[in-house]
Amino acid sequence: MKSNCTDHELVKQFINGNHSGIESLIKRHKNKVFTYITIYVREQSLAEDIFQETFLKVIHSLKAGKYIDNGKFLSWVMRIAHNLIIDHFRKEKQMRMLSNDEYETDLLNEKKFTEDNIEDSLVKQQIVNDVRILLDKLPEDQREVVMLRHYAGLSFKEIAEQTNVSINTALGRMRYALINMRKMIEEKSLNLTIN
Repeated sequence: MKSNCTDHELVKQFINGNHSGIESLIKRHKNKVFTYITIYVREQSLAEDIFQETFLKVIHSLKAGKYIDNGKFLSWVMRIAHNLIIDHFRKEKQMRMLSNDEYETDLLNEKKFTEDNIEDSLVKQQIVNDVRILLDKLPEDQREVVMLRHYAGLSFKEIAEQTNVSINTALGRMRYALINMRKMIEEKSLNLTIN
């Protein structure tokens, strides 16, 4: 069964002409990769485009023999996604200056809020906005660890591989990020809970 195959085995299947190998890899990793992209790109259709472009690049690289298997397939895919996100923002920056409004998500239309009443939705939206502001004020290395851990769902081992640091460094960055966020919450007297 495909779900029991390792990433390495699925890559080999694809390279050997079995297209179900790449389909299984996409199904296995789509949530983590898409979540990672949407952390940085808050516009749904753009995130979907970058997601598709990521896996097109994965397919082309596999076919061209550019992937060296070292047991880190997901990290490799995430690096491709990260580079495509950076490329996108570089192009955008060259074309024009962006306003924050263009990347704000309409949280009231998200599926997870549809069962809530309007008041709960507004409170959740404010919490998400407050957390986003706090994250944006963190140093880049701390922000990256928080986003990879809590939004993309990566383990600290995966974060260490993704960011090319030791696990202890990744853990330390998370610790300092949480300390810094707590300080900012206290300074601003924010309430990040739903009653």
